Amino acid sequence: MNVRKLLWDAAATGRTLPILSYPALQMMNVSMRELLFSADLQAQAMEIIAHKTPTVAAVSPMDLSVEAEAFGAKVRFCDHELPNVIGQLIADEDDAAELGIPPLSAGRAAVFVEGVRRAKALIPDKPVLAGMIGPYSLAGRLMDVTEIMYTCYDEPETVHTVLSKVTEYLIAYGLAFRAAGADGVVMAEPLAGVISPGLAGEFSEPYVRRIFDALRRDDFAVIYHNCGSAVEHMLGGVFSLGADAYHFGNASDMERVLAAAPADALCMGNIDPTGQFVHGTPESMAEAVRALRARCGGYKNFVLSSGCDIPAAAGWDNIEAFFDAAARG
Repeated sequence: MNVRKLLWDAAATGRTLPILSYPALQMMNVSMRELLFSADLQAQAMEIIAHKTPTVAAVSPMDLSVEAEAFGAKVRFCDHELPNVIGQLIADEDDAAELGIPPLSAGRAAVFVEGVRRAKALIPDKPVLAGMIGPYSLAGRLMDVTEIMYTCYDEPETVHTVLSKVTEYLIAYGLAFRAAGADGVVMAEPLAGVISPGLAGEFSEPYVRRIFDALRRDDFAVIYHNCGSAVEHMLGGVFSLGADAYHFGNASDMERVLAAAPADALCMGNIDPTGQFVHGTPESMAEAVRALRARCGGYKNFVLSSGCDIPAAAGWDNIEAFFDAAARG
């Protein structure tokens, strides 16, 4: 399916594509941990979302610990929350030099690829998009999200060594999704959204561009997501990545993003996933959608979405209110 065309059609018609998968757990009677270890359950979750909602596409569960775990990072799992990477796998130049590029059989990566393959068989009428982490965000999970920022200044070559290796892995991972039948990927690069534009231009954007160039095809879309608080200051670099669409978090002012965007850069966002989908009400959700549409609906390159991955605890009455409000225009 041509996701690029479908998204531009969505911009013209007011359809929406939230980053929505985990609330399906409420209908499945399984835990978060069970979902993240089962291709069958992931496919079922995507099928529930695709058939229960008018979303433009189904999106695979976004677990940004998967790739770090494949490299050997320690991950803490919970029954009801997303897992967290703990500890520091790479502490110095020697660790970076010794870091091996894992096969796709390492960790749970193959589970997520197989989940997409099975989802494609269950969802014939909508695109299926795979989720993956971005290169700087992955390097940060391996090096520690705070320490990597110091290392960018003190030992930049160490960071580049890690980035080169994780980029090679992410290309292989993305190609595996493509071979499994995915119609595109959503790459989450949030850690690059909290550093300076100069650092992002050196340590994130060239590697993201390399991955996108390797993955993009006419029938395979690449979507860039950044929910960092400083992303508005690096929009020039972001829009140079050549993504088929750009997805922004609710920390960004969507109207300012669109004002800075080239007319051919499709921009998606950015209803607060926690404030509205979890803690809001159907009435507050309807007002949030109305207000965002009032500010951004005049842009022909805008697609309404959530600001980030919608938590498993989101109320279905709020989710339905989001789609109802979107349909009213």
